Amino acid sequence: MGAGVMKSGGGGSRRRRGRRGRSAPMSEINVTPFVDVMLVLLIIFMVAAPLLTVGVPVELPKTAASALPSETEEPLTVTVAIDGTVLIQTTEVAREELVSRLRAIAAERSDDRVFLRADGSVPYASVAEVMGALNAGGFSSIGLVTDIGGPTLDGSGG
Repeated sequence: MGAGVMKSGGGGSRRRRGRRGRSAPMSEINVTPFVDVMLVLLIIFMVAAPLLTVGVPVELPKTAASALPSETEEPLTVTVAIDGTVLIQTTEVAREELVSRLRAIAAERSDDRVFLRADGSVPYASVAEVMGALNAGGFSSIGLVTDIGGPTLDGSGG
């Protein structure tokens, strides 16, 4: 990675003084190893970046519904964990503070869409409570997040 060595002296007709094969330091920097390392790092980060999405571990129910189209603004996600705790994005929120926090968030956002993730074993009454709080907090478009590949009503999925 450092400087190389370049032989001094050239043609055979020159007269050499001193030691034979004397070398002078080469002043150019070899950038090839630097470019190789940068390309490897670029590939590593391109592969690793999609894997860095942070979320709350929830076992989502499976359905035959297709995915919603993506938006320009980061979607707001509310999660109901298996133990009944409610999280906005990754921050745990007490149920008493949920509506006030949602109103504050709704005032700052241009989109009224929110995604509700609930563990499949959470009682329906608890999910309905959170949906009511979302509506009271100013979010009228609630999308339920599920995993794809679940059963369909005609029995063809599974």
